[in-house]
Formats: sequence, structure tokens, C-alpha cells
Amino acid sequence: MQVLQVQLKVGADPAEVGRARRWARSRLAGSGIEADEPLAETLILIVSELVTNAVVHTGRPAVLRMVLPGVQERCPGTVRVEVADASTRPPTPRHAEGDETNGRGLELVEGLADRWGWCAEDAGKTIWCEIDRSAATTGAGSGYADATREGAAYRSVTYEGVAYDGVAFEAV
Repeated sequence: MQVLQVQLKVGADPAEVGRARRWARSRLAGSGIEADEPLAETLILIVSELVTNAVVHTGRPAVLRMVLPGVQERCPGTVRVEVADASTRPPTPRHAEGDETNGRGLELVEGLADRWGWCAEDAGKTIWCEIDRSAATTGAGSGYADATREGAAYRSVTYEGVAYDGVAFEAV
């Protein structure tokens, strides 16, 4: 199985969120995920929420990564979105009440993704989520993993035996 891994450095300015959405949309199109697929809109919403959280709550730059099934793959595969930031503070899901304008981001990610979680890194953390393309068309459920539920720092899934078809880096 071949996958495409791409990444974008995102500045600390909240205006960078729009640039991250446009970049992600262009990378999805290049991976064979069509703009009119429900999966594309779901992924763009997730990118928007995770990048917004990283930029707003840390005030620091972040790195957006997407791991996409290869263009020639007939197998639906899994799409993975990661946002790494320089804060060691774990993500804290909230529940927004009524007219509150904040506090829905991680709830949306939990509801839309098949799996999501976070892991500590040297100088910060990475928040990740995965959507199985086959589940995206059937509306399969979501899953959540974090240090409080698992009892230890959750480690992201490794992609053993996967050849990266290409890696693209785009600077701010």
C-alpha cells in the first residue's frame, strides 16, 4: 500500500487557519479524494478545528500533517490528520452551552473521526485523528483515546511496512 504524507507549517496568526484549509483541500484533490465527497468536507472541518485550537490556545506556530491513501490505490484506506504544536498542555475537550462561541472543536472532531487522540512529544504534543474511507461512506462511529482513558500517554499508530510515495514540505 502506498500513501502520500504532506505537511504544512502554520504561523501563529489565526488568519493562517484559512490558508491551512485551502492547502488541505488542494492536497485532498491530489490524492484522489474529490471535493464533492462528504469525506473531503469532513476532513476540511477537522483540519480547521485542529489548526484553530493549536494556533489560538498556544499562540505559537504549528505543523499540519496529512497522511493520504495513494492516488492509484483501489483500497479505500485511512486518512490521518495530525497537528503538532509546541505546548505540552494536553487538549481539554469542552462542551459549549447555548450561544457560546467556543468549546465545540474537539467535540466535532470526536463526532466526525473514527479515532482521535494525542501524544506528548519532545517539546510539545501532536493531536491526531483518523477517518477510514470506507467508514466515511457508511457513517461508522468514532473513537477517542487519551492519557486519562488509556492510563498512559497514548502513542500514535505506526505505519510499519508502508512506503511513502512522496513527502511535500511547504514553508510559511
